[in-house]
Amino acid sequence: MGKYQEDAKKLLELVGGRENINAVTHCITRMRFALADPAKADVPAIEALKSVKGSFTQAGQFQVIIGNDVADFYDDFVRISGVSEASKADVKKAATSNQNPLQKAMGAISEVFAPLIPAIITGGLILGFRNVIGDMPYFGPDGTQTIASLSQFWTGAYSFLWLIGEAVFHLGIPVGICWSITKKMGGTPMLGIVLGLTLVSGQLMNAYSVPTATAADWAKYTWDFGFAQVHMIGYQAQVLPAILAAICFNYYERFFKKIVPQMVQMILVPFCSLLLGVMTAHFIVGPIGWTIGSWIGNIVMAGISGSFRVLFGAIFGALYAPLVITGLHHMSNAVDMQLIGEFGGTGLWPMIALSNIAQGSAVLGMCILQKKDDRAQQINIPACLSCYLGVTEPALFGVNLKYGFPLFCGMIGSCLAGIVCTATNTTANAIGVGGLPGILSIQPQYMGSFALCMLIAIVVPLVLVLIVGKAKGIDRGVGVEDLTLEGGEVAPGQPSISVSGAGAAVAAATSAEAMDELSSDSIIAAAATGTVIPLSQVADQVFASGAMGEGVAIDPFQGEVVAPANASVTVMMEDTGHAVGLTLASGLELLIHIGIDTVEMGGDGFEVHVHKGSIVHRGDPLVTFDRAKIAAAGHADTVMMVVTDKGTSEKLELTESGTVEAGVTPVIKY
Repeated sequence: MGKYQEDAKKLLELVGGRENINAVTHCITRMRFALADPAKADVPAIEALKSVKGSFTQAGQFQVIIGNDVADFYDDFVRISGVSEASKADVKKAATSNQNPLQKAMGAISEVFAPLIPAIITGGLILGFRNVIGDMPYFGPDGTQTIASLSQFWTGAYSFLWLIGEAVFHLGIPVGICWSITKKMGGTPMLGIVLGLTLVSGQLMNAYSVPTATAADWAKYTWDFGFAQVHMIGYQAQVLPAILAAICFNYYERFFKKIVPQMVQMILVPFCSLLLGVMTAHFIVGPIGWTIGSWIGNIVMAGISGSFRVLFGAIFGALYAPLVITGLHHMSNAVDMQLIGEFGGTGLWPMIALSNIAQGSAVLGMCILQKKDDRAQQINIPACLSCYLGVTEPALFGVNLKYGFPLFCGMIGSCLAGIVCTATNTTANAIGVGGLPGILSIQPQYMGSFALCMLIAIVVPLVLVLIVGKAKGIDRGVGVEDLTLEGGEVAPGQPSISVSGAGAAVAAATSAEAMDELSSDSIIAAAATGTVIPLSQVADQVFASGAMGEGVAIDPFQGEVVAPANASVTVMMEDTGHAVGLTLASGLELLIHIGIDTVEMGGDGFEVHVHKGSIVHRGDPLVTFDRAKIAAAGHADTVMMVVTDKGTSEKLELTESGTVEAGVTPVIKY
């Protein structure tokens, strides 16, 4: 009879019985269920069980917090329930059945764009800066010149910065999407890159030239196969064609791997799958994307000039941000230019600028909610700035899509602003300056009404995000179940920092004093070198809530975790390497958890140096980890040190700020 047999039996009943379990596994601290009907789980009764420290639902998984003995509990549960043991991947896959189509779609999009976020944010800031210096003709003696036109230096800077902006948005997004999807689907990433490059080749007509192309242009940019002619269209900045092309390519590669003999797979599989993939992209899915774009352009033209323009303002204001996500938003430029040519101004561009502002204000709300979360702010702040300067991609893909609700809060704000904008016939003289500077392109007689619209676009999303975010507990470091990625994921691209400069100086200055203090048996040193943050600020509600116990977290400077005290290794997740459990002589039990949801990586990027039963001394290496791989997988690499059992100790003193050195600087006193 197992130690946890009774509680395991009760848990089986309370989750809805064997028939309600699609899959179950465990990590270092919790049971992870994929339930057929999550509503059948009796949460209050489950949390009342003696062995259970709490529960929550995250990314479709019902997770029950057990603690360090979760492996023993799991073994008893499997024996009693008769369920088959499942991998983390199996549970993750089964859990998606509990998500609605919108959640699944947003989750898939977020996972694709997560590795692209650093480039998107950089490109967004650069394009926003270019807007300011080169597209705002309000400077000089007569107030009609741009900053770039006043100085040769700024003229050169304006031109040079386009090198990066074009690389990110025109070329990088389609290529990056093809690479990311191929990697996610288990294909050959390099072939995904090649596929993406064919979508943005200089041999093709640039996507931004397509809406105004003439017959003479098409005569130049057409493949003539004799029996058929196909337009040579580039897909710069396009999202939907890239996604469809990459998915088709990966299914082709899987198919040919199944039917082609092993001895010739190296030659035939890449050749056949890539050739068919490129043909599908340019002959089928690409034109489909353009057809969708044409429909949208025609609808916009009819709406902006028709009797129902207020209704159109509401719809366009709400849906422009999702249009950006698909990459079809540039079709509006052709409509704008036609309106300007025919009527001397456009009522469409003001709503585009307002949508930029609304999504930026949603991110501003996240900045306020996550003001104590330094990692989140590394994404939030630049995304907010670029959005207010007219470039929304960093905000959409880096923040609003990831959390879900900020996107919809922004859409509500831009919807209301769009209603006022069209009701007052607010018109712009030109296009090109979006976000907050967009008011400078508005015709003078409409600047007052546009200012009112701006106020709506700023206040409404900001207030809604603050209300919803507080209700979800985002300001307390919880609510991660609302992420479309796996709960607690943080977008990659955190800067790689080495221990040098001021940080190293601080560590060195305190080393001698710290070593003296560590002679006491009641001191636990830092498990990693880095910056200490309160445990309540980590993006994992289990640890942030204190359900597992008191402790600290460290944002590491390097990928190594060492023994923080003399101890025995009582728990070692050798298959994943992401967590270690130590027991000190006093009976105190310490859990060291590397990263957030890094269990999903299956040990990739982790190297274990000890085993269960090993005796370690302060400073001995426990685990080394690849920070770049963790970031590329879309996870935070925060190291958490949690006291799961105080042993004979009554009180803990925690160090929750400052720079610490692994195995040297005290962080927990007991």
